[in-house]
Amino acid sequence: MADAENPENAELKARKERERDELYALDISGVEWHSAPGTEEHEERVEIAYLPAGAVAMRSSLDPDTVLRYTEAEWRAFVLGARDGEFDLEPAPGNGAG
Repeated sequence: MADAENPENAELKARKERERDELYALDISGVEWHSAPGTEEHEERVEIAYLPAGAVAMRSSLDPDTVLRYTEAEWRAFVLGARDGEFDLEPAPGNGAG
């Protein structure tokens, strides 16, 4: 049976869509934004805000109106992946690659 026809997959997809809709419906106008220690207010940096139920919002200091939001599970998967090196950048060919 194809994934789209699997009722469990359809239910999971519907639940994730509900979670995302609820997350983006939250008013985050009063959240406290955090950035890496040692960064200055005028420096380009990634900022995060902690939301209810373990969710996280993330934005760039250069574009504070564009905010991405992640459920607790999504954020946990990202952080664990980053710690494990999944997102380590490799030099592009001709750009320091040996």
